[in-house]
Amino acid sequence: MRTMPKRLQKGDTVGVISPSSPPNLENLKKALPFLEELGLKVKMGKSVEAKNGYLAGTDDERLADLHAMFEDPEVKGIICAGGGYGAARFADRIDYGLIKENPKVFWGYSDITFLHNAIGMYAELVTFHGPMLASDVGKPEFQERSGRMFGQLFEPFELHYDETISHLETLSGGVADGELVGGNLSLLRGTLGTKFEFDTVGKILLIEDTGEQPYQVDEMLNQLKQARKFEQVAGIVIGDFKNSVAKKPEESWTLAQVFDDYFKDIGVPVVKGFKIGHCEPNFSLPLGVKARLDADHKTLTILPGVE
Repeated sequence: MRTMPKRLQKGDTVGVISPSSPPNLENLKKALPFLEELGLKVKMGKSVEAKNGYLAGTDDERLADLHAMFEDPEVKGIICAGGGYGAARFADRIDYGLIKENPKVFWGYSDITFLHNAIGMYAELVTFHGPMLASDVGKPEFQERSGRMFGQLFEPFELHYDETISHLETLSGGVADGELVGGNLSLLRGTLGTKFEFDTVGKILLIEDTGEQPYQVDEMLNQLKQARKFEQVAGIVIGDFKNSVAKKPEESWTLAQVFDDYFKDIGVPVVKGFKIGHCEPNFSLPLGVKARLDADHKTLTILPGVE
């Protein structure tokens, strides 16, 4: 079992870092009052405003921010400003022993998937897949329901997802219990063949992505299938695939056809339609905790991520 970080309390300080691409600083500024409303103080990472092409500073600078926030006893949680690209570039140089000795809330998604997976593997820490400050919170379309999901950091409670939140569709029936893992499909595919290759044996796998055409989603799922990631998986949660439409629809499968091809009656529970990912609302959840996917009743139940 992974270590659960301690819950946040009003008055705590959270660190803000940019492990990937430079965030939109205007949106980031607009997001900070939200953290203040939660009763949190903010400590900015040194490279948050840095720009190095498509990276928020050098690999060394972004890595130093990550290490500094985990090491700083004043900082009780870490929230990523945004995603983009670049977190995987320094994953092999992270001091996982430092993180293991200083377990704390770590929150983000998209490109942060690589870090969720790496930290889960080598620091054995529960981390959180949820909306980021510049990418989500600071935008006008950020919904109150998405904001309420931060409540799970302050009080341990079970999360329940059913069709009152969004329309769900069962592709393969049954009930599965297992550790919830996964995140962004592109980033999960990027772990294959590395020491960070994600494990699905007995796990409930979450996948989501954005801007990928159906054939690209097909390509990634095919690679996961060839890597035998679906052979001993306990169940599959299909999150939001925003803007995943074909540029030439008359010459393409739909995304629904792709999912049907891989998962229809696969023999383990598979449900699609969860508002998890690059969407509003964005249902946040802990990774590395026990969950139950009931495909027959179309529900997902997740144990708390903090203690």
